[in-house]
Amino acid sequence: QEVERLLGSVSPEGLGVRDVAMLELLYGTGLRVSELVSLDVGSCNFDAGFLRCIGKGNKERIVPLGRAATDAVARYLAASRPRLVARRPEAAALFVNRRGGRLTRQRVWQLLRRYAKAGLMTKTIGPHTLRHSFATHLLERGADLRTVQELLGHANIATTQRYTHVDRSRLKSVHEKFHPRP
Repeated sequence: QEVERLLGSVSPEGLGVRDVAMLELLYGTGLRVSELVSLDVGSCNFDAGFLRCIGKGNKERIVPLGRAATDAVARYLAASRPRLVARRPEAAALFVNRRGGRLTRQRVWQLLRRYAKAGLMTKTIGPHTLRHSFATHLLERGADLRTVQELLGHANIATTQRYTHVDRSRLKSVHEKFHPRP
């Protein structure tokens, strides 16, 4: 719900097209903000449905692209980015500012905070919030921890385990579903 409210607070016009694409990628792939701002135009392979990013420790990670993220980035590349890089056609960065330069982590954080306020979010939201939501939602819907670890680019499974907040109703339903004597 909160992710939907956040996305709904962004204008679907102008720079909002870029911002929707960034938010969809953050939530849809679990990228770190540093990974997002380091993406180049060639990082997305829409035909194969994957994104190539460089994570912590300079390690390459291949992440699946969902439909919402793919559509949002494609719209940004067609509608907004060409105007933003008009004076810098050689710009390689996927996400650029008004002058065609690469967006910074700090700017993404400012935008996220602004959209959270506009969406009347009650919780404090940060760039890592969408990454946390990505992992939590996958786990809640049945993804296994090892796969989520791989998607997030965690070297250690213990790092991924912090996303495994299991509520009592989920514990009960899993027990009933999988234990031979419910």
